[in-house]
Amino acid sequence: MATSSAPGKVYLFGEHAVVYGEPAIPCAIERRATVTAERRSDDRLRVDAMDLTLDGFTVEYSSDTDETPDIDVPDSLLSAATGYVDGAISQARDAAGASDAGFEVTIESEIPLGAGLGSSAAVVVAAIDAASRELGTDLDSREIAARAYEVEYDVQNGQASRADTFCSATGGAVRVEGSDCSAIDAPNLPFVIGYDGGAGDTGDLVSGVRELRERYGFAADTIDAIGDLVREGERALVASDLEALGELMDFDHGLLSALGVSARSLDAMVWAARDAGAFGAKLTGAGGGGCIVALDESEETTGALRHTVDCAEAFRAELDTEGVRKEA
Repeated sequence: MATSSAPGKVYLFGEHAVVYGEPAIPCAIERRATVTAERRSDDRLRVDAMDLTLDGFTVEYSSDTDETPDIDVPDSLLSAATGYVDGAISQARDAAGASDAGFEVTIESEIPLGAGLGSSAAVVVAAIDAASRELGTDLDSREIAARAYEVEYDVQNGQASRADTFCSATGGAVRVEGSDCSAIDAPNLPFVIGYDGGAGDTGDLVSGVRELRERYGFAADTIDAIGDLVREGERALVASDLEALGELMDFDHGLLSALGVSARSLDAMVWAARDAGAFGAKLTGAGGGGCIVALDESEETTGALRHTVDCAEAFRAELDTEGVRKEA
């Protein structure tokens, strides 16, 4: 039996634009998904999802991809149980040369599902590490990141970027531009997360931005502008200039709103954070619902979010400098 964990993430800048080759800066946060993988004697998979912010579930099915688990759960939850886990297990089997290995897989997560905090990437990264180690193969973080990206790319119909999986595998703040991924020496940023209790549909949101970009030149210009903003934000991050970072986060939220990926609940939380004195605030992830991230060294933003009708949960989240790791 092997157990691994991997962190979630927030985007300082660059979501959506990163799909088109523009840079992005995600940062790992100290909320983790933990996966335990234990080999079994047949080729079947049994998946226990103990806490994915939705009702827990258990499914058992064959590694034959034509067989679908017979279980009455929402499609997004079933995808989390099968698509991402199947892909991760397939990558571990490939790495170890054990194509018929079956597993008992248990998933526990502190990361809200579909909320823009990288829950799927964290699960996939942790699952690849745990399952490959259970098969006697140790992979370094960059190979895990590369394999996890292949899983997300497949499940998300070619609309994934390397940002989430690389950040989850390596930890810290990272810069991703196309296939170029590197670490950034960043300060311990004072993140505050607001969560509206919901989730956006990543596929629909990404497709919507793509349609806008293809239809209107100014939408393509907006995506280019986000790329320019990310480059400016990287300079502010390296300089530990929180005021500049916050101003650019506000600007980025405006650009993302113009692309149609914000939501009333996200805007309400963003404005609550700004009114409370945060350096800046923006949505994080695909949008449409889920989470916002703010920068505030005081407790004012956390308190303000907790009194905001559209906010279901507010919490601090330190920068996690450690990526995927083996757990006892």
